[in-house]
Amino acid sequence: MKFYLLIPILFCFSCGSETPEQQQEQPVASNLKTIGSVERIMPELDAILDVNAKIEVLAEGYNWSEGPLWLKKEGFLLFTDVPENKIIKWKEGEGASLYLTPSGFTGDKTNSTEPGGNGLTLDSQGNLIVCQHGDRRVARMAAPIAQPSPKFETLADKWKGKRFNSPNDLVFDKAGNLYFTDPPYGLKDHDKSKDKEIPFQGVYRRKVDGTVELLDSLMTRPNGIALTPDEKRLIVANSDPDYCYWKVFDVLPDGKVTNGLVFHDATTEAKQGMKGLPDGLKINKQGIVFATGPGGVMVLNKDGVLLGRINTGEATANCALGKDEKVLYITADSYLCRIPLK
Repeated sequence: MKFYLLIPILFCFSCGSETPEQQQEQPVASNLKTIGSVERIMPELDAILDVNAKIEVLAEGYNWSEGPLWLKKEGFLLFTDVPENKIIKWKEGEGASLYLTPSGFTGDKTNSTEPGGNGLTLDSQGNLIVCQHGDRRVARMAAPIAQPSPKFETLADKWKGKRFNSPNDLVFDKAGNLYFTDPPYGLKDHDKSKDKEIPFQGVYRRKVDGTVELLDSLMTRPNGIALTPDEKRLIVANSDPDYCYWKVFDVLPDGKVTNGLVFHDATTEAKQGMKGLPDGLKINKQGIVFATGPGGVMVLNKDGVLLGRINTGEATANCALGKDEKVLYITADSYLCRIPLK
């Protein structure tokens, strides 16, 4: 496994007012390997990405990198390697290192080819929350972030007494309700798995009181999920090559969803052979959507119009906004990458 580390260059006469965390997060001139390119489709992209922005490789050699999560307080990034059942830590000046294993399957034996943790987030108390493919649940790590341990507490593992397929991605609202998706990717043979207990792929909400309710059962492969900044809309990726789109729902005052419509359709690009399908997504404070899909990361405005694409050249799983939303971290197949944002 080969890692590419960024060695920071500090200018004493300009950094006196910066905190150590700010110094860690700011990309500086480096000799890092770069991949891909930026495709500019609409002029509005210029307000988001500099014309000279490069996709830098921070680490590589993973089986399938996923679930990037920037921890602002700690000043480092976590991401998952799903097939390897691991969570990896990356920190400026230190590079990548093993953070936790196992991450998604804590038993003795599994026939899953994707048993590890996938999507990651933090709850309001700063606890690490993991979508666990192998254990087929959403769980809380029962240990501090600074002292990781593969001990987990179940938050949600069943709907109406039936086990989930393999929870994939998740997002909290401000009230503490947890929205998550449940495609079959963690099950051997996926839809045909003899272990599948729910006959569809669902989008769910775990309420603060612990009860789980089904929000949608019609999407064929619900995957990445995110709330808009005002929490009035929920966007969900559908990673099906035949129905390659993102769906947007209106969120009702009681937290349920309605009016599911196509937010953006990329089926044509997928059928043209671009690598990747709709997967993880993040939305910044201005409502710009960074959605991994055919080609890399698609940059969409709040109406679903494609402004441009961060073409990684790899099947791209997910992304995460760094501190102050000035960096986009990207997990693309075997790579962990980043690109600076304006």
